[in-house]
Amino acid sequence: MGEHPATVLVECEDDLFVVEVGAHGEGDLVTSSEADGTLPDRPRPVGLVPSWAMGQLIDVDSSGSTVALLLDRRPPLLVSHDLGATWAERGGGLPRGRSLALGQNPDHMVLAARNRVYVSADGGLFWRSVNVELPEIREIAWG
Repeated sequence: MGEHPATVLVECEDDLFVVEVGAHGEGDLVTSSEADGTLPDRPRPVGLVPSWAMGQLIDVDSSGSTVALLLDRRPPLLVSHDLGATWAERGGGLPRGRSLALGQNPDHMVLAARNRVYVSADGGLFWRSVNVELPEIREIAWG
């Protein structure tokens, strides 16, 4: 995520939070947003989800030729870098997720669990927890 913090928007039960994610866990900062507490709608490329994954699908996102599926299983993620021709499991140590978003750089991923945010800068191989705990999370997006 580089030297400068990345911004993640987190929609919770009663508010929208802005989370500035530091490079290595340093400088994680959460502020309450002035917004109405909801994220703008984002397209979900459900047409890229293979039929065998539909019954477990929680969320899907894509960026370029990268597609990421958040599934109700362990490990919770499947990632494809060729529009779904091949898939790789990711996120073996992550808890059950609620929402997933890819950045403009498809190696940048963010996953929301019940009340915690996890980020990856390498396509989902390694993850770190953001150093804040939030109210019950509904949705997440890059800011």
